[in-house]
Amino acid sequence: MTRELGPYYACEECFGPLEVAYDYPKLTRAEIEAGPPNMWRYAKLLPVPSDIAQRPTTEPGYTRLIRADNLAHALGMRRLWVKDDRDNPTHSFKDRVVAVALAAALEMGFKVLACPSTGNLANAVAAAAARAGIRSMVLVPADLEQQKIITTAVYGGTFVLVDGNYDDVNRLASELAGEHEDWAFVNVNVRPYYAEGSKTLGFEIAEQLGWRLPDQVVVPIASGAQLTKVDKGFRELASLAWSRTPAGGCSGPRRPAAHRCRRRSRPATTWSSRSARPRSPSRWPSATRRDGPYVLDAVRRTGGVIADVSDEEIVDSIRLLASTEGIFAETAGGVTLGVLRKLLSAGQLDPGAETVIINSGDGLKTLDAVAGALPGLVTVRPTLESFREAGVE
Repeated sequence: MTRELGPYYACEECFGPLEVAYDYPKLTRAEIEAGPPNMWRYAKLLPVPSDIAQRPTTEPGYTRLIRADNLAHALGMRRLWVKDDRDNPTHSFKDRVVAVALAAALEMGFKVLACPSTGNLANAVAAAAARAGIRSMVLVPADLEQQKIITTAVYGGTFVLVDGNYDDVNRLASELAGEHEDWAFVNVNVRPYYAEGSKTLGFEIAEQLGWRLPDQVVVPIASGAQLTKVDKGFRELASLAWSRTPAGGCSGPRRPAAHRCRRRSRPATTWSSRSARPRSPSRWPSATRRDGPYVLDAVRRTGGVIADVSDEEIVDSIRLLASTEGIFAETAGGVTLGVLRKLLSAGQLDPGAETVIINSGDGLKTLDAVAGALPGLVTVRPTLESFREAGVE
């Protein structure tokens, strides 16, 4: 079904997520390249006002695409890139989705920007609301890591610790969205606009590669929206005849998000031109049920696979990325690299094909994940004799 633009987020017939549809404008690559050095260079391909670049936003996006030759060599690959979204204002890709959600919320007259979160989204919402001069309302589990609490509360706004897990927090947010008509919960009642922000990852990868798509892309899966929107971004560029469509598909872990609470793993996925057919997940986390079928559709349509990795593999991959490329990834980045390594080992990805992996956030936000796995540290007295005795030369 179709309906007018507004704060609607689910189809009234099938209860599936709503998608924003576009009449594509006349737009050239040159116009985009002349735009601002942030995601608003793609404003005409997003559900945002035409003057969005002049409004007070955190100006996220256009993060670095890093050529990872050291990591490629370690893995026996020909060409590998890391799309590093640590460079965003609050150090995760959530700044992208929140920026689009905020623009839509203000256009529709909402007065409060809100969210349920386990960390990155809370940071992004609180910062974006502060920059825009409106109130924020953030709800998180009471046992959230201290660094994530501090990096959200510092922006002001209303910060609520909920005695429960993320499913409890999410349920409360949904109930509050129904009670408060002027509260925009970015991942609830303005979710269709919020999700569109992830398309900019696909746009940027293509532009930074000279308006072409890589052969293989590894994308982390959480709710599933990032994967489906990167896919949508690639397809939109193809429809504008700016890039060729990839011949392949996606891959990533299939572990439910419930495991994410007691284990450190997070879902992820990959585009690939030579991937095997995907395995169907036995069950999807509550956060993924909304987009899960569309994730599977993207994976199957592009010939990809879905895989997962252990906690030990995640931590080892975080350390490998840091030691080879100087990039400290959060746990989702460890999943992404871990899945890449697993699929290479299984022969399901081509080491000779150009590959991009997405690091969606900063390892400083998930320090506990690697704190117990660091190499032994050496302490010496401030003398040459002590230094030599330590045997570190």
